[in-house]
Amino acid sequence: MKFLLRTFGEIALLDSGEHQMAFPKKALLIIAYLLANDRKSAGRTSMARFLWGDGDLANSLTNLRKLISRIKSRQSELNTEFLTFDDTDIHLVAGSLRSDIIPAHAGTSKDPAKSLARLVEALRSKFMERANCQTRAFIDWREGERRRHLALLKKTLDRVKLPMAAGDVALLKEAALLLFEAEPQNDATHRILLKAFDAEGDLEQLKRIFAQRKDLASSWPAILRASPRSSISPVAPHSPAISEQDTSPRAISRIPRLVLLPPAGGNPDDMADMLASSLIEDITLGFSALHSLRVTAPYSAARIGRQNGDQTALFERYGINYVLETRLSGPKGDPTLFAQLISLPDSEILWAERFSFGKPDLARCKREISQEVVRISVTEAQHHELARIYFERNPAAYHRYLVGQQYLHHLALPNLGRARKELKAALRQSADFVPALGSLARTYSKEWLLTPRGDHKLLKSAEDLAKRAISVRNDVSNGYRELGVAKLLLGSIDSSVEALEIAETLSPHHADIIADHADALVHFSRPGLALEKIQRAMDLNPINPDSYLWIAAKANYALNQFQTVIDYIGRMIDPRPADGLAAASWAMIGNQDEARALVQRVRESNPAFDGGEWLSLVPVKEQWHKDLYREGFKKAGF
Repeated sequence: MKFLLRTFGEIALLDSGEHQMAFPKKALLIIAYLLANDRKSAGRTSMARFLWGDGDLANSLTNLRKLISRIKSRQSELNTEFLTFDDTDIHLVAGSLRSDIIPAHAGTSKDPAKSLARLVEALRSKFMERANCQTRAFIDWREGERRRHLALLKKTLDRVKLPMAAGDVALLKEAALLLFEAEPQNDATHRILLKAFDAEGDLEQLKRIFAQRKDLASSWPAILRASPRSSISPVAPHSPAISEQDTSPRAISRIPRLVLLPPAGGNPDDMADMLASSLIEDITLGFSALHSLRVTAPYSAARIGRQNGDQTALFERYGINYVLETRLSGPKGDPTLFAQLISLPDSEILWAERFSFGKPDLARCKREISQEVVRISVTEAQHHELARIYFERNPAAYHRYLVGQQYLHHLALPNLGRARKELKAALRQSADFVPALGSLARTYSKEWLLTPRGDHKLLKSAEDLAKRAISVRNDVSNGYRELGVAKLLLGSIDSSVEALEIAETLSPHHADIIADHADALVHFSRPGLALEKIQRAMDLNPINPDSYLWIAAKANYALNQFQTVIDYIGRMIDPRPADGLAAASWAMIGNQDEARALVQRVRESNPAFDGGEWLSLVPVKEQWHKDLYREGFKKAGF
């Protein structure tokens, strides 16, 4: 069997069909390190430090011995060897697998276009983006590799000669934009961009891109910075989506207020907590300097953060529109800061990210994190404020919409009926109110899920409302999300994935949209990518809803990770809807007693349950995926 090591995005071992194979992740990091550095071996001690840090070396070596034992066992199961071991070193077996590692000589081939194509394909994702290793040695190595990739990209772009074929020009533009995303202020990058866009005579598009990347302080209208009571025109007068009356003085927007909550329960004498507190002050100063958001002073923010009960009343009392929550995690020697921006009152997560700061060059690291948090937070808040102004131009419609949303949060048929009534009332007030159209579509798809699923008119209604929402505003995610959900339930898996990909692009930090996208990818028989997305959603929404755990369980089942399936289902508040999948998973690992008990529970709650009928109702893209479900159900006794 041929194996491939994927290192861009989530690190993973793939088989010849590009299905993800179970293999110790830290072992894959060792393989990637040896391949990237063109080395055939590395010392055990250096690898222990690479994977577990410089703290307790004896403990790190013990961890490495355990890892080696797991590697040998798994290699034996796969009947292959990627790594071999002796008393002092770890050796890479030459030719044992392929990889997407970019070698140092990648940009030196005689065909620059071919080199450029390979680089662009890899760099569409970040190298080791989701690798679960936080040691300083690993992070320095990963960042060094990323810098090397960008240097190779720049060198290859410099070697490209014009004119080029039409397809190669499109590749040239994509490569130049990738470089621009990484180095937006670099003059050499700007010259490469001019070269790429001038090749197609599209310098006007380039001007628009530069305008979008301007400093955020200058992107807010001057009148908005001058006074919190000033009115703004949130969209260009020629926008087809909003008429002139929507930009009248009624559409007044006060500068939104934000509070930064410091990490809770910290030790004031701990270096990481001291650094985090200092960082919060830096971020606060950054917001104050921009005047784009009114930021609550650190003293008041700390008092709010220390409140043990519900903080909602305090947020309302002080007129807070956005909360930037932070928390520390990881080892003391190499802590990470998790930050997420939340919009009130609906607790929508607009953005979330992890930042690593270790001991080397703390001042620079802290400054860069501060600037990044300020930049992204202002971007997301600005976008959200303009959307809110659009949504609130009809207060009566907005009120009925919010009431309908509350009913939608508690799924049951009576609540769906109440939600539908409120949302239709909102649309009578404002016929093209996009959030209400999207939520109304959701009531129909949810009703189909909560009923015997025979009435496809419900799904057609959901699809039509979603398309109507998109026709009104194609720059808002609501319509695409609901279209993706309806298409999935109708069995149009390709269309579902396409719509949800657009929805996630428009709202890249919306946890529920990412989860819906992950669910569609499971049915699309891309479980590895689905698992990557649902883990991202879980990170954004850390108190995981049962629906997230259910999606993660389905993805792991398709990856043959049956014990992991059982673990995820075991974490659900109500695991009964997943009893069938749990029974199949127990059967697949040979525990017939647990499988039979769950089969009995399924038959007690649904005597008519039939595995074959279930498979005919659930859309699955690939035959191997269907066969895997069928095998599990058969072994369980359905």
